[in-house]
Amino acid sequence: MTARIACLPALALACCTLFAAAGLPDSQALAAPSGTPAPAATPAAIAEYHRKLKDYLGAREAFDAEAAAYWDSITAKRRIRNAKRRAHERVVLDDYVLTQPPVYSGPKRPVSPAPEAEPERPRKPPRPIPVVADLLRAAAEQFQFAPERADELTFKRAYASFARAEGLTREQAVRVYAFETGGIGNYDAQSGLIRRSGGRPISSAIGYNQLLTTNSIELVAERGDRFLEVLNAKLVRLSGPQRAALAQKIVVLKRMIEFCRSVPDDWSEHDRLADTAQGWAVHAMVLDIDVGPMLQTHKLLTSVLFAQEKGYDAPLSAAELEMMNLTGDGTGLDMVTMPQAMREQVPTSNFFQRSGYERNPVASRNNTVARLLAVTDERMDSGAQAQGARDLAAVF
Repeated sequence: MTARIACLPALALACCTLFAAAGLPDSQALAAPSGTPAPAATPAAIAEYHRKLKDYLGAREAFDAEAAAYWDSITAKRRIRNAKRRAHERVVLDDYVLTQPPVYSGPKRPVSPAPEAEPERPRKPPRPIPVVADLLRAAAEQFQFAPERADELTFKRAYASFARAEGLTREQAVRVYAFETGGIGNYDAQSGLIRRSGGRPISSAIGYNQLLTTNSIELVAERGDRFLEVLNAKLVRLSGPQRAALAQKIVVLKRMIEFCRSVPDDWSEHDRLADTAQGWAVHAMVLDIDVGPMLQTHKLLTSVLFAQEKGYDAPLSAAELEMMNLTGDGTGLDMVTMPQAMREQVPTSNFFQRSGYERNPVASRNNTVARLLAVTDERMDSGAQAQGARDLAAVF
């Protein structure tokens, strides 16, 4: 989930906000009217700039070397733990890096008094993020299928019923939902759009447990047979138009399973399929009243089963399950199986790549396993008081 970007003082931040609101690029815009050329840099200013630049580059080079050594040690310790687990040996405190990542505290990069125009670099187009309308259109075009939608409470009942039957506890389901959506997300709520309509989504994550497109493809590939088993059991109890509609849904799901299994069972391969129109169509199944609850359930159940397969039979708390949900099963289980005394001492950096850690302020601020689990529980406590979480708890 180093170096950190220093926060501006509150006053400076407020000033920047005001300048932006006024349409000005920064405080220097107040000094020179539009169209007035900037004064030429003096030799003294240029010399001072080069002196500061040399100091900055030296400090930054020393920090980068220190940080590289730290993150190399994180990787090395992770390999040791993985090897010990394969050999069924006990992992001990010394198998973790026990210091926090270095933080850059040197001088800032100076601003050149005579800046040169930088050549424009070609930018990779951003990965498209489908919204619900895109998923529905893809399902119609690729599989001639429309998910069977339902009202929110009906969907919650279907999710609670299936999750309970598959072995998830009420605490796990409700508290993870509370964490993922703040306790207010609907079954078709998308990341970035849960608290407001309009705007842009942050990712393709949808629903109670915020499934990405890649999650849907992986679950259909790996758990598709179980989904078919449940649907076929329901089919024998139906007749007339309802039976015909479900029979057609089963045909479509079989085609989707075949598509999702057309590549090796590997996250990167499933992620490649997620960027296709057929992948978007598969993701539309999270909206279906029959298949959607199964996808949401198995997003969490996969982690429960993984822990059991690795010999961890103790019930997972909702916070522990969320750690596996967020960081991946193997990494999450590393935290889950750690005794409390070790959780108090082991930095969260042990469970991230450098880039992921630096982009994750929650992990860097709550920088031990115990603190990260505690703040997760706090957010779950808060979200569990919201109406959506209370509704889910009531029907579980």
